[in-house]
Amino acid sequence: MATAVLWLSRNLVSRNTGVVSRNTVLKPSNTTRLNQCRNAVSTANGGVQPKPDKISFGLIRMTAVVIPFLYVGTLISKNFAALLEEHDIFVPEDDDDDD
Repeated sequence: MATAVLWLSRNLVSRNTGVVSRNTVLKPSNTTRLNQCRNAVSTANGGVQPKPDKISFGLIRMTAVVIPFLYVGTLISKNFAALLEEHDIFVPEDDDDDD
């Protein structure tokens, strides 16, 4: 009977209080910690797995990504330069040709 009362009082106290950490966030004291399991690096019994297959990025894949984004970037910059000239914010001068 006394152990039941002790168990009940501990549960009531631990449910309403928390442990303060460095970042001042209350953590419940009755939570269980989970074991970290890194299946990508090691097996369940501690052995190191072999290196994964490496996917090489060829010249074709690289150009398929770079060329469209370069084209879109040039279109955006060309339209923005035309907008600046239209509103007389930036107008290039031809005074640089002193020949």
